[in-house]
Amino acid sequence: MSAAGLVEPLGPPSSFAKRVLVTGGAGFIASHVIVSLVEDYPNYMIINLDKLDYCASLKNLETISSKQNYKFIQGDICDSHFVKLLFETEKIDIVLHFAAQTHVDLSFVRAFEFTYVNVYGTHVLVSAAHEARVEKFIYVSTDEVYGGSLDKEFDESSPKQPTNPYASSKAAAECFVQSYWERYKFPVVITRSSNVYGPHQYPEKVIPKFISLLQHNRKCCIHGSGLQTRNFLYATDVVEAFLTVLKKGKPGEIYNIGTNFEMSVLQLAKELIHLIKETNSESEMENWVDYVNDS
Repeated sequence: MSAAGLVEPLGPPSSFAKRVLVTGGAGFIASHVIVSLVEDYPNYMIINLDKLDYCASLKNLETISSKQNYKFIQGDICDSHFVKLLFETEKIDIVLHFAAQTHVDLSFVRAFEFTYVNVYGTHVLVSAAHEARVEKFIYVSTDEVYGGSLDKEFDESSPKQPTNPYASSKAAAECFVQSYWERYKFPVVITRSSNVYGPHQYPEKVIPKFISLLQHNRKCCIHGSGLQTRNFLYATDVVEAFLTVLKKGKPGEIYNIGTNFEMSVLQLAKELIHLIKETNSESEMENWVDYVNDS
């Protein structure tokens, strides 16, 4: 949608208690958040801003697409003129900023694109939100800012030690967001969540990727030994966490969204092989695993 498409908001701003902007709303996690917001907060107008990149789909939002308190706007957070006009026209009260490039492997190939979207795009957004005097700005980051191996204990005060371009871009964007709290006391909140899985996830991520490979009778590709562990959060659980932060999150705070559910990549593959290929045989499971050098 062009900037001209922003001229007439759906209903006067006064008809809704709050107007909430969710960026990247056609993506995996944000679409789950939007569905919950639209259904649970009928007095809130939920505005979905998404440029509809390769991993986004409006099909994720079909269940609420005709609701009176939902609106979709196609646009790019990196377009500063568009974003400024969006805030002026839509009278945004709260921002949930999910929009980002998120695929770690791809970030090594397209590092500058990740920097542009994740850092510059976030700076454009937080600057416009500050100028519009938004009452709360929630920046959705990742626990990957703590480093590649999360076996060690960490909390919100732990130093950022990103080990890939994706994590580095999220850490840098955090700094820009946090600076608006430090300098202007602009009410920003930062969340850092573990890996999320669930319906509508794009198959570049490990769980849907392994499921898709096995369903097509192909092997699960595992880097290195596969013994590296990851924490996994189910989509509805992380939505609950975001809604809690929306209601109770304090300005200037950082919140880790974690889980005790931990599994190695190899064990994850075996669990999926067991479910999809219906086998408990270790030797048969190994036939569905392909190990590659972790270079």
